[in-house]
Order: sequence, then structure tokens, then C-alpha cells
Amino acid sequence: MFENIKIKFKEKADPNQAYMLKKYMRGQFEFYGLHSPIRRNCYHDFLKQEKRKKEIDWQLLNEAWQDKYRESQYFVCDYLIAMQKYLTYDDMPKIEQFVRSKQWWDTIDSLIKPIGKLGLRDEKVNTLMLKWSQDSDLWVRRVAIEHQLLRKDKMNSELLKQILINNLDSNEFFINKAIGWALRDYSKTNPNWVKNFIEQNKDHLASLSIKEGSKYL
Repeated sequence: MFENIKIKFKEKADPNQAYMLKKYMRGQFEFYGLHSPIRRNCYHDFLKQEKRKKEIDWQLLNEAWQDKYRESQYFVCDYLIAMQKYLTYDDMPKIEQFVRSKQWWDTIDSLIKPIGKLGLRDEKVNTLMLKWSQDSDLWVRRVAIEHQLLRKDKMNSELLKQILINNLDSNEFFINKAIGWALRDYSKTNPNWVKNFIEQNKDHLASLSIKEGSKYL
């Protein structure tokens, strides 16, 4: 089935755009050169069919993830977002394989969405994210930091606090940026909490995290 999607990708391929995207991603991935609306249109009808099945096709996702073109990994992310209500905690090891391979901010910042939604349904995800927040892999830690984005009043602030504390004094740009985003996002709902957290931990927060986190304060 994924071959049919690849055929559509190839039909819409834009070599000039592919070159620019590869350059933007520091040469790490090959691209067909598809803008998001065009890419998603290639599998829009397919995802509608999958939703009716109410069952996740992990063999399909693994096949797509192994493909060398980055749009194929984007398809996996979009699939999981579309099918997120059918995910269970037992699926986390399968998602973790995607988190730990072909890593860059683009797929990581998409995979947080189905993980975050699952966390609202199953508290075991909280324990796992706390564990991930201390992982040696910075991208795994970034997932833990960001997975509660956009939760607003559903934010587990105690979990957020502990995850952020586990990542203080970091020299990693992508960690410090994620901390800032998490604080900035939550500041729209609970500015006093964010203000207090920054004040209490200002000596251990990167200036980037403080700048991003304070944007709406």
C-alpha cells in the first residue's frame, strides 16, 4: 500500500524544492520536494480509509519509516496523528523506535502530538516521560519536555516541573529551546506558575530558555 503513496510522491516531486529542503536540513535527508499541502493530499483519502478501519498498520508505518525520503517519515507522523485515538500504551515501544531513529526536530516535534494525546488517556505515559526526561539521547529528552504542549488547563504542572528540572544546566540548544517553548506555551494559561519557575531556577536556566519562556509574561 505504501508503494501507491510513493508513486504519488514521485508524480508530484519538485527537484528544485528537494534541493532546497535537503540543504535546509543540513544534508541529512533526501526529499521529493513536496510542500506540506501537496504531500498530505497524496495520502488524504488513504488516511480516511484507515480511520474507518480503526486499526493501526504498523507494518506499513515501519516500511514508510525505513524509506530514504523524508516525506515518508512525515507520512508516518501524520498517520499517527490521524489515528491517535486508537493508540494504547502498549504501542509506545513502536513509537519509541521512530523517536530514536532518523532524528531531527521536524519528526520529533510531530511525534510529541500523538504521545501527548495518549498521555491524557493513560497516566503510565507520565512515568515514561519522566524516565525519558533523563535519557542520554537529547531527542528523547526533547519529546519528554514538549509532549504536553498546547494542553492549557489540562497541563500536569508537577510533571512539567520535574521534567524541566531534570534538564536544567543543559548546553544543548535543542533542549534549551524546548524548555523555553514549554514555559512560553504554559505561560498563556498559567503565567504566575511560569514566572515563579523561572525566578526559582534562573541560575540554572539557559538565557535562551528564559528569553523564550518570558515572551508573553
